[in-house]
Amino acid sequence: MINILLQLVGFVAAIALLVLPRPALAQATKYYDPPASYSNAMLMGKDFSGQTFHAAEFSNANLHSTDFSDADLRGSVFSASVMTEANLHSANLSYGMADQVDFTRADLSDAIFEETLFLVSTFEDTNITGADFTNAIFDGAQIKELCAKATGVNSQTGVSTSESLGCS
Repeated sequence: MINILLQLVGFVAAIALLVLPRPALAQATKYYDPPASYSNAMLMGKDFSGQTFHAAEFSNANLHSTDFSDADLRGSVFSASVMTEANLHSANLSYGMADQVDFTRADLSDAIFEETLFLVSTFEDTNITGADFTNAIFDGAQIKELCAKATGVNSQTGVSTSESLGCS
């Protein structure tokens, strides 16, 4: 009798797995969606604040005055893009690439750039107050320029901008 009952429970469970929706599987499938690509795009003045763009590609894009405040951009690539006057306040671009990017007059305050590559990028009149650049990769001249204006502590990581840049 117990064997028949166990077989019946197993049969009902198998049917339920086949018939009932599986939301966990649907979410897992979404994880494998390819990252967004905005390469060579003209996105001046767009509002991407608070959005998530994991491993998105913005290479050679015009992002003048674009708002990425509070955005999750971890692993994203901004190589050779124009980000003049862009707003990245409190954004997270950790493990990304922002090489050869023009950050003139951009707001990078309170943003996180842990292990981000910045080679040959420009930071003229850029607000870096409270930005966390822990283990980011810069040219020597960039470090000198950024250390001259490094102030504040990142509200999310508790790391000072000066300390994250290795300023002495």
